[in-house]
Amino acid sequence: MPPKIALLNPNTNKRTTDFMTGIANGIYPHQPSFEGHTMLLGPSIVTDEPALASAANQIVTIGENLVRHGVGGILISGFGDPGLTELRQLTSIPVTGIAEAGMRAAAANGRRFSIITTTPALHSSIERTAAHYGYANELASIRITDGEPMQTMSDPTNMTQLLLEVARNCIQRDGAQALLIGGGPLAIAAKAIEQAIDVPIIEPVTEGAKLAIERYNSRNTGAAF
Repeated sequence: MPPKIALLNPNTNKRTTDFMTGIANGIYPHQPSFEGHTMLLGPSIVTDEPALASAANQIVTIGENLVRHGVGGILISGFGDPGLTELRQLTSIPVTGIAEAGMRAAAANGRRFSIITTTPALHSSIERTAAHYGYANELASIRITDGEPMQTMSDPTNMTQLLLEVARNCIQRDGAQALLIGGGPLAIAAKAIEQAIDVPIIEPVTEGAKLAIERYNSRNTGAAF
């Protein structure tokens, strides 16, 4: 059996891990498959920079251990890509982040994109991440739903409606040509938003899984990605 790609959820919510792993494993019917891993400590939702930094430390520790046990790749399935840079320095296997992959897809062919999310305390971090990956010029805006993040995300129907409202503002006010959903757990809203909006909707877990598989196959066949 080929090595699996480890999907690392930076929060402690196993249901979220299972949800995102299901998305990743539903993209292609063939190997490599994704195996989900949930953090043991921390919040059930990462909503601020201290939690993101703490998650990064755990991601690196767990990632290193998984590398020793023979995983073929790592997908960091948290929108801040916590621990990605550090893990890449510690291992030769492909390490991919969903923010990295999502922004890459959203900015394809130089189009301007907006990020819609639920975590106001991560606004600056998301902006820095976009600049780090080279998409500062393509980023039209970051728009965030009103309300306390955990309360918003506890009700998928309400969360979808709130995300849809900010999505429309991104198009009408910011000139966004594509919308990137800013968080793995928010992927549950992607299809409903896609049906209501005329611009491409980029769902980051799917994009992350695609890129992780592409890199895994490239490493094992020697092809460029």
